[in-house]
Amino acid sequence: MSDQGPQRITDPDTLTRLYGQPGGASLLKEVDHVHPHYRAFIEAAPFAALATCSPEGLDVSPRGDPAGFVHIEDAKTLMIPDRRGNNRIDSLRNILADPRVALLFLIPGVSETLRVNGRAEIRVEPALLERFAMNGKLPRSVLVIHVETVFFQCSRAVVRSGLWDASRQMARTRLPSTGTMLTDLSKGTFDGATYDRELQARVKSTLY
Repeated sequence: MSDQGPQRITDPDTLTRLYGQPGGASLLKEVDHVHPHYRAFIEAAPFAALATCSPEGLDVSPRGDPAGFVHIEDAKTLMIPDRRGNNRIDSLRNILADPRVALLFLIPGVSETLRVNGRAEIRVEPALLERFAMNGKLPRSVLVIHVETVFFQCSRAVVRSGLWDASRQMARTRLPSTGTMLTDLSKGTFDGATYDRELQARVKSTLY
């Protein structure tokens, strides 16, 4: 067969012909609210990835706390405390420009994930912040997400990846340390050795 070069799909009809129609279950599972079954997933999840967008670009950031850290205010409203971080606030800047957000919830040991799409606002009322105090520390803000769609994602991706398979866990030492990366990215102007040496204590003391 001759090499025809790159072949790029540029229209929805071609994409549909390639993949076919979605199965009935994949459409049935999508609802516009937090169904009681989906509530169980959110309440059990200690980790979620938050996707945001703006004219300047895209962002996906990790969010984590003890299971149930994403509060279900009602079937159409989720609340997420914004804990201490690196102050880049890429997600928050994006939300100011474009409130559309997406969440992917993961539960250790569970192969299905849960997806939530909606629109977010950033709230800072003192009484609301107090509701999410942890170890005596308040979040800087709380994301209030107005739910538009919710559905579970089947297990294939997690099963293929072996994500929860302990035999596939990698020792952190097999990858460059954060200090090493910062030193190299800064062309040697950043003290990565000190950064690495102090990292564990710093993370522990600045979780909240």
